[in-house]
Amino acid sequence: MDTMRDRFAPVVTRLLDEDPRVAVLLAEVGADRFTEALRRHPDRVVNVGIREQLLVGAASGMALAGLRPVVHTFASFLVERPFEQVKLDLGHQDVGAVLVSAAASFDWPAGGYTHMAPGDVALLDTLDGWTVHVPGHPDEAETLLRHAVAAGDDKVYVRLSLQSNAAGRPVDGQRFLTVREGRAGVVVAVGPMLDNVLAATKGLDVTVLYATTVRPFDADALRRATEAAGTDVVVVEPYLAGTSTGAANDALADVPHRVLGLGVGRAELRRYGQFDEHLAAHGLDAGSLRERISRFTAGGVPVGV
Repeated sequence: MDTMRDRFAPVVTRLLDEDPRVAVLLAEVGADRFTEALRRHPDRVVNVGIREQLLVGAASGMALAGLRPVVHTFASFLVERPFEQVKLDLGHQDVGAVLVSAAASFDWPAGGYTHMAPGDVALLDTLDGWTVHVPGHPDEAETLLRHAVAAGDDKVYVRLSLQSNAAGRPVDGQRFLTVREGRAGVVVAVGPMLDNVLAATKGLDVTVLYATTVRPFDADALRRATEAAGTDVVVVEPYLAGTSTGAANDALADVPHRVLGLGVGRAELRRYGQFDEHLAAHGLDAGSLRERISRFTAGGVPVGV
């Protein structure tokens, strides 16, 4: 199966052909995937080199000129390194772009901490007006990329990952999906965490919601789920633990509730290791999630026990 990033370049190349407003900006990373697009659209495919601040600044200039820039590199170089430009050149000037990242929290452990970005979504949460998509499958990535590019002049972040669920789902760029219904707790699984969450909650009496668009946070879906399943809520995210606990708390502010945020821990893991080892070390494998979710929710006892 192709990866989300494999799907990215062909989709955006087609969008370049279809829409004269679309432009692509790169900082070396992924440039080889746009060779044909550069040949066909030399004025709208730009590789600025390893200059990430310039990458975002140039995107802002293109947006001011009426284009819809799609900006791509690793998450740590797209959100963290040029954060001042994201804040000022896009945010302060109130222009939009589509930031599309790769490498996620620890997709490439051998690259070391410079190529990891577990805090990217939390960092964007300090700014106003960002839409954040976290697809869990290449098919969803294609759908959400198209939504992002078509979103007028909005500021959109699309977080691609090598981790993928086995099957895509009919996402719409707005709402959470109800995947399983229970009566004793709600688990919100974000993007590529869904398969592990479903394995972890098998036989538990909990509702599972699937979130691929986390900002804006679908407060209505969470409230509806808690009406039947109660207000013990676990949010499982593939980035910094607790990133969405504030949004979940706000959604339930008028009712007594508890929220547990599970995700990547703050402690830096200084051994390269492999992806699965990082997943387990942060307690995001199915076995660890089952133990943590079971301890927290009223639905932690398997059905029939």
